[in-house]
Amino acid sequence: MPIQEVEKIWMDGELVDWAEARVHLLSHSLHYGSGVFEGIRAYETQRGAAVFRLGDHMKRLFRSAAIYRMPIPFSLEEMMEATRVVIRANGLKSCYIRPIAFRGYGEMGLHPMAAPVNVAIAVWPWGAYLGEEGIRNGVRAKVSSFRRNEANTIPTAAKATGQYLNSILAKMEVTEAGYDEAILLNMHGHVADGAGENIFVVRNGYLYTPPTSSGALEGITRDSVMRIAEELEIPCREKDLVRTDLYTADEAFFTGTAAEVVPIREVDDRPVGEPGPITRSIQEKFFRIVRGEEKAYEQWLDYVD
Repeated sequence: MPIQEVEKIWMDGELVDWAEARVHLLSHSLHYGSGVFEGIRAYETQRGAAVFRLGDHMKRLFRSAAIYRMPIPFSLEEMMEATRVVIRANGLKSCYIRPIAFRGYGEMGLHPMAAPVNVAIAVWPWGAYLGEEGIRNGVRAKVSSFRRNEANTIPTAAKATGQYLNSILAKMEVTEAGYDEAILLNMHGHVADGAGENIFVVRNGYLYTPPTSSGALEGITRDSVMRIAEELEIPCREKDLVRTDLYTADEAFFTGTAAEVVPIREVDDRPVGEPGPITRSIQEKFFRIVRGEEKAYEQWLDYVD
């Protein structure tokens, strides 16, 4: 999706003009994918812009960096405040937020410890990743021929830049075949996740999602949905799923910061059906929460002002 330019980006502790947010051609991360990032959203509420689960996202960024032995030269609190600063500087009521820490210029080769770690936070207006039509009526998904990378090959617990080549291959394959999103199996044939989302299926009133050991990212929206399901008294379990579990599901949906909560209406040309009651109840609750309409979940919102 095209990026809508705004005025400022936060880089290494200061605001810079959008067009001046540059890195050197020989930055380590450009050549080797040695960076970690987050996807976060801020939503418009009656109290102004509110970032959804900002602290949890930033903690995950630090965990990803620790896996790759990248010391982030700012504290968790400084990164959270920098997020508020850059949203305020651009006057945005709602936006997508992309923090990134990456190994910069000064070292080439596969032992990167001497390379500096640079940090940036960009924000811009961004609509529904899989489209408003997808949120309303569901998307068509296809199981990709590319398998999710194994957790002990490239750690799936980290949200790292280079490992998303795996998702890019899957996404290109299925979208060029006419589908909206890819689903990836792991090396054992179990369902892992979507190209950029976690996945849930409903069967006989139960909600199931693959465990993180399957290769799925420990998603913030995934966790939110599991906690919403508990409140709605919908039994939810982590469970290894195979391809046919998608075909025989009563309902299915993707979750993620970019995607939010998106019903799946078809998998591999097999109809799942219109968005069902469990999907709709979770989806509606989620959007009420992010808009600040559910006081019980106020702690999930970090107000910019």
